[in-house]
Amino acid sequence: MTTRGRAELALFATTFIWGSTFVVVKAGSGDISPSLFIALRFGIGALAFALFLLPQLRTIKRSTVLRSMILGAMLGTGILLQNNGIYLTTASKSAFITGLMVIFTPIAQLILERRPPKAGNIIGIIIVTVGLYLLTSPSGSELNTGDLLVLVSAAIFGVYIVYLDIFSKEENVLHLSFLQVSVTTLTALLVVPFETFVFEPTAQLIGSLLYMGICATVFTTYVQTRFQKDTTPTRAVIIFTIEPVIASVLAYFVLGEVLGLTGIIGAALIVAGILFSEFSDSITRFVSGDTVQEGR
Repeated sequence: MTTRGRAELALFATTFIWGSTFVVVKAGSGDISPSLFIALRFGIGALAFALFLLPQLRTIKRSTVLRSMILGAMLGTGILLQNNGIYLTTASKSAFITGLMVIFTPIAQLILERRPPKAGNIIGIIIVTVGLYLLTSPSGSELNTGDLLVLVSAAIFGVYIVYLDIFSKEENVLHLSFLQVSVTTLTALLVVPFETFVFEPTAQLIGSLLYMGICATVFTTYVQTRFQKDTTPTRAVIIFTIEPVIASVLAYFVLGEVLGLTGIIGAALIVAGILFSEFSDSITRFVSGDTVQEGR
């Protein structure tokens, strides 16, 4: 398997975990206020990283600290905006708007890295966007405050993915992962005093926090930081758009939520768009090879 193939397989694994968080968060969401949940989730992740990296903490470079502050601030701000936006709009609209980072990421890549997406990636993005719309079927045509908050968060996530691509090529991956998770924790803590405080330490909440802190924060942050640099931001974000498909499938089996025919078609289009983007280079080479043979 190629380096890019291994990287994209690892990103698929992180996306599966992100998709599973919908069910996990649902289980404990009534026992804790939103920003506190984010702060504790990333705080658990930061603590786990710190325990593992204790002997190396003094070796962290200043450039890693500065770049982690940028990444952590973007990640924390994006998650907080998305979280607050979801409370002010419908779940379907927020899912669709968040998925629009598949459009923002190649734009950010073009501006920041001067790397335009390939034609196959663009076609994949279009197919995925249509699939996202059908999967989520966002109701309501007028944008409200919640929609705008989620839209801004999607744009931030798009820029975050590109900066992660740039920084992870030049910094220690573990150090970068630990510090950006720590900064995200601090960002969420700044918001906690401004919301209604809720904290009921039930078994469901504790289990949810541990899963989110270890699996959905430590593992996914490290894997994304380690492997995303071995592919392109555009290809990575197309892979990430399978998250709502995974969430819908798990919600069907665990929560009994019905996807419906339109949702199934949308999910199929998302998978088709990902596969098209993934294998577009091979398709192009195959067609070019046929053309050469026919010319002979």
